[in-house]
Amino acid sequence: MRFLFVLILLSGTGIGLIYPWVVSNFSGREIGTWRVYEQGRFRPLTVSLKDRDAPVRVLVDLTARAERIVSQQRTVLTLTAATNGRTVLASTLQFNHVDNPRQASPQLPDKIFRDEAGLIATVSPGAYLFTVGPGDAEDIPMRAVDLVLRSGVGEIDGRARPIGFSLMAVGLIGFLLSLRSGGGRPENPNSQPPPPRWGRGPT
Repeated sequence: MRFLFVLILLSGTGIGLIYPWVVSNFSGREIGTWRVYEQGRFRPLTVSLKDRDAPVRVLVDLTARAERIVSQQRTVLTLTAATNGRTVLASTLQFNHVDNPRQASPQLPDKIFRDEAGLIATVSPGAYLFTVGPGDAEDIPMRAVDLVLRSGVGEIDGRARPIGFSLMAVGLIGFLLSLRSGGGRPENPNSQPPPPRWGRGPT
């Protein structure tokens, strides 16, 4: 039973955590990566998109001199995307859920934190203006911000995370219970027949 609960736990981890992460970061093809903040300055970015690029996932990479981002539920960055004077995406980014940031360089202490700004489901051919700006979070040691666009990305099934987390809970609880009951009850020494006695018996 212990092995079964481990399998359930691993399955839940794959469905609830790994699957959404892979779809968000690796499905489709990358349109490009652009630097939108450097040396204390934000700059807007205009990208030409085609209808065959849809859907387009918008990701933001934040390079900071920190082991993790502690924003206290405040907004680190804001992002809007507009075309023909119409806003098609507006998002706030916090980055505080990123547990495993990437190392920017072996020679530098900077880490790269990625957050998803959202999905542009329908693309009208033309120029899209992306504007990234600061939020209300303070004392975030930002070094650079990059905008990453991916086209033709897959949609994450909304049922994946709830199902995955449920399986993880069942697997973990079952595994812990199996550890507690794995030793079984101690054997009662009186339940065994007495050992044979050597020597002569009564005559």
